[in-house]
Amino acid sequence: MDTTQTHLGSVAGADNAPIGVFDSGFGGLTVAREIAKALPEESLVYLGDSARCPYGPRSLAEVDGFVQQIGGWLVGRGVKMIVIACNTATAAGLAHAQRTLPVPVIGVVEPGARAAVHATRNRRVGVIATKATVESDAYTRAIRHIDAGITVFSTATPRFVEIAEQGIRMAEGPIENYTSLASKVYIRPAFQEIAKEYLEPLRRCDIDTLVLGCTHFPLLKALIGGVVGREVTLISSAKEAARDVAEILGRRGALAERGRAPRHEFFTTGADTEEFRAFGSRVLRLPIASVERVGLE
Repeated sequence: MDTTQTHLGSVAGADNAPIGVFDSGFGGLTVAREIAKALPEESLVYLGDSARCPYGPRSLAEVDGFVQQIGGWLVGRGVKMIVIACNTATAAGLAHAQRTLPVPVIGVVEPGARAAVHATRNRRVGVIATKATVESDAYTRAIRHIDAGITVFSTATPRFVEIAEQGIRMAEGPIENYTSLASKVYIRPAFQEIAKEYLEPLRRCDIDTLVLGCTHFPLLKALIGGVVGREVTLISSAKEAARDVAEILGRRGALAERGRAPRHEFFTTGADTEEFRAFGSRVLRLPIASVERVGLE
């Protein structure tokens, strides 16, 4: 049975049920942003699991449990599809979620891996991610599954998550000017030193493509690109995942009706909904009207 056609609000050849998106915090809003750009008529239900953030240092088994729990909660909200907008959670729980949940589930690893394979010319690809994502070997396996001749160089860059969030706090000003404000904040000398320490070894490996294997990292594109150089193609999993969402829903005849106004809902497990709203608006680059708190035991 095609579950995408069973939701209320469906019309012939369309499904107005929302797309569920979740992450351990704010980073997955970069994925939500790309989905909203690619599919402006689709409604979104976004959950940031801030109470248990970060996922990176946790065991994959523990994160898999979180994926099952949040996936079940999103299904209960009537979503037609789930996007695991977190590389660590994708590595830990995607296959399990695809087996147990009644709607299509995609992650951010495979779309990013596929784009890297298509982009590389010298078949030397770098991956930067959290410790858990790197240790899972998810990107190496996904890339080499498509092209076994590619050499993958992975490195954990945990401080990039801190820098991304610090930059959001420092980029004071209107949301519409956020991009120019943030690019100035992120190229501070202290941040550049940390970026060089992480990225110089990858540069010396002669990579020509670098996968930003954490959903926070597209926020740091100017900083990362400035260190690795223009000749290195940066791959954002967020954009690639949005392409996959459009393709899957299109094939299933489950896209929302044309011309409809979407409804976006935002939730967090964290205590401070106002901080999530203010922070999230900058990552999403659109004002978030309100955020509700969800208790997940």
